[in-house]
Amino acid sequence: MLGGQGHIFAWRIRGQILGQIRALWVAFAVVALVGCASPPTTRPSTSPARQDIDRLAAAILALGPDVDPGEAAQAARLAFSRSRELALAYQITDPPLVHNTKVNMGLKPRGLCWHWAEDMQQRLNAEGFATLRIHRAIANADNPFRIDHSTALIAARGDPMQDGIVLDPWRLGGWLFWAPVLDDADYDWQPRSRVLARRYGVAPVLSAQ
Repeated sequence: MLGGQGHIFAWRIRGQILGQIRALWVAFAVVALVGCASPPTTRPSTSPARQDIDRLAAAILALGPDVDPGEAAQAARLAFSRSRELALAYQITDPPLVHNTKVNMGLKPRGLCWHWAEDMQQRLNAEGFATLRIHRAIANADNPFRIDHSTALIAARGDPMQDGIVLDPWRLGGWLFWAPVLDDADYDWQPRSRVLARRYGVAPVLSAQ
């Protein structure tokens, strides 16, 4: 049996172990909270107004003279409706970083920034637009102080993604944020294929940009 000093030693060891576990848990929580980038707000509870969709449709139509008006209108409708569908599918009830933590802990199915980008791209690509193209982009890839952030982009077919429009529901927790790529002051977007090629030596695949 342990004497008095043995009990004291055992309790000290136990306290050190518990302290290490707490430190690891705090570190894990911090890492989980920065699964993408800094979020602004939670998602609104209302559906997009007609004028919101019309403004995006007009911006898409203005991407180039060859953009089909019907495709621009359909892309705008889908971008908003898909954002709402994914918010429900991902079970969004919290601000983005809190939701990221729950995804990383296995408490929610999806909802990291690249999930939004991937699922948005797949839905828009399913339309088979003839005058529009859906790109993927990554920001903060060269910034050691920020975590990568991913998004889908829409551009006129044949134009570079830098001339397109960001479609990013993640940052507003399921409410679609959109802006011209060059006007998105929060992020310096680069083609996803270029970032992956530089980081992992993966050859760029045009359909996966």
